[in-house]
Amino acid sequence: MKQQFHVLFTVVVLTGCGTPASDTSPQDASTENVPSEVLALNWYAEAEHGGYVAASQLGYYDEVGVDVTVQPGGPGAPTLVIQELAAGRIRFAISNADLVILSRARGAKIVAVAAPLQQSPRCIMVHESSGIESLQQLADIELAISDTRPFALWMKKQLPLTNVTMVPYAGLVGEFLQKKNFAQQGYVFSEPFVAKEKGGDPKVLMLSDIGFNPYASLLVTTEETIRKDPQLVRNMVAASVRGWHAYLNDPLPVNERIHAENKDMTLEALDFGAKSMLPLCSTPENVPLCGMELKRWRTLVEQIEQLGEIQEGAVDPATCFSTEFLSNELSEANVGTTESTSE
Repeated sequence: MKQQFHVLFTVVVLTGCGTPASDTSPQDASTENVPSEVLALNWYAEAEHGGYVAASQLGYYDEVGVDVTVQPGGPGAPTLVIQELAAGRIRFAISNADLVILSRARGAKIVAVAAPLQQSPRCIMVHESSGIESLQQLADIELAISDTRPFALWMKKQLPLTNVTMVPYAGLVGEFLQKKNFAQQGYVFSEPFVAKEKGGDPKVLMLSDIGFNPYASLLVTTEETIRKDPQLVRNMVAASVRGWHAYLNDPLPVNERIHAENKDMTLEALDFGAKSMLPLCSTPENVPLCGMELKRWRTLVEQIEQLGEIQEGAVDPATCFSTEFLSNELSEANVGTTESTSE
């Protein structure tokens, strides 16, 4: 859902962050020489970023001694935040697992350290009146999509797409509302709500149904940051996971903050987003909230290799992520459990 969200969320630091320590407890109180970090979002702030905004608004970054500015993105942000990370201009950003893999193949040493969305929210939105019941039935339509992204390439590989004309995705639902034989990409908790609110008849078809299911809304950093300041990474992860736990259990305070800064993002839309996102955050048994599994990364790397986007063996799945900063006590913050969908 495109929106004009330009106000930065900030917290005032009350504690300092020093050299690596053996636990994740806040450091001794200090207002000097504390790290000031930008957390760059990969889109305008929405429900998919709710846990990070919660960590800022509720003071969780503050409590671990990090001065964090949560910086909303917009069109082009998914690529830009990776470039900023790789160049060392920022140390933390939000991205998706497929972009982490592509970035590593191109030499950017990006590492995912927390994964709140265990299931991909990516969907194709069609008209209910079209009679299309599955992605395999997509035919005789215009499809607004970012057609060079791995999920779109996977669709081309797996689906017949008979007489489907792919057109650029603009991030809005206006064309969907105007055209009967039209479909578009989206996130299940975003574009479908807007389309329905504006009188449309959206039906959601999940990309995960055809096996493409990357982790989403990842907290990512770099190998260099992990090597030079592991305690900073540990603190960022601890506060972020705590924020996600708070948001998923009680999203209203954060939703009100987002809405207050941007009236275009209605409380109804944010409430719908939070509820729709809750099952996507459910983890497999024995995996903590925001945890990750090697088998999921391995599957995704293999899929992107099959698409010809990276050379076979160019990316080691084990280097794409780290769970070492997820402390044991956070395992109690699970939001339900589910069977793993990885193959």
